[in-house]
Amino acid sequence: MYIAHQPVLLKEVIDHLNLQPGDNCIDGTLGSGGHSRAMLAEIDPTGRLLGIDADQEAISYCRQQFATDESRVKLVPSNFVHLAGIAAQHGFHSVQGILFDLGVSTHQLLTPTRGFSFQAEARLDMRFDQEQQINALEVVNDFDIDQLASIFKKFGEIKDARRLARNIDRSRRQHKITTTSELGEIVKTSLSVPARSINKFLARVFQAVRIAVNNELEVLEQTLQSATKLLQSGGRLAVISYHSLEDRIVKEYFRQEAQGCQCPPEVFVCRCDHQASLKVVTRQLIVPSAEEIADNPRSRSAKLRVAEKI
Repeated sequence: MYIAHQPVLLKEVIDHLNLQPGDNCIDGTLGSGGHSRAMLAEIDPTGRLLGIDADQEAISYCRQQFATDESRVKLVPSNFVHLAGIAAQHGFHSVQGILFDLGVSTHQLLTPTRGFSFQAEARLDMRFDQEQQINALEVVNDFDIDQLASIFKKFGEIKDARRLARNIDRSRRQHKITTTSELGEIVKTSLSVPARSINKFLARVFQAVRIAVNNELEVLEQTLQSATKLLQSGGRLAVISYHSLEDRIVKEYFRQEAQGCQCPPEVFVCRCDHQASLKVVTRQLIVPSAEEIADNPRSRSAKLRVAEKI
């Protein structure tokens, strides 16, 4: 059974996308379809929506939810890195609004068999797309110490990354690390943190492995570039991120694309020929209200940024 979740920053997303009746739009991270349902209402009666998600379970759930809107809604199981090809294949050549709600879904976190959470005993997995080959089991057991340390430092911002990597290597030499609880125990004995803070660091380690498994950060900027090209002038791109690594990429991409020449200061005549393609709409980060956080605690780390195609 699919576990649906409350869409985060729903009103803020809809207000800033500024969709109109007849527009075409894309939800690049479909999830349980909450944002898509609200976007579809804005573009009634003739607008079309393309929904993409790497998780086949999310696609299957939403196909039931949008069954009566089949003529206007196209749902595709795929990673959003393939956005350009998917949009072209289904006739979304110029769109007015695109949304990416990054991170892991409630269904993925609360379904033990998916192996995303340290709070539930499960086989290590963490794949968004369950048909891809690499999973968390392979990362934890097959990556060398240098690779693991880099993952924990870069994607989890763990200071004792090398110590943790060495302890994982020591454990897996004795027996394969196969479950979330086994990995969790190694983390607990490897990091010198107060007991009250251990869950925070467990979350960081699991986040780091998940990012490595799904190649999340590497594909994000490429996807933002594809989305920008798909937008028509005046169309808007909205991105919800949940940790500083994602938000930094989005912020920097919006900043760069809102500028013209990218040449260094010592170059007096522009040689890059770069032209601004976006205007930043959200000069200040949009975050959930206290009321939304109280109603939906999972929203507490959400950050929304929006840019408009020039």
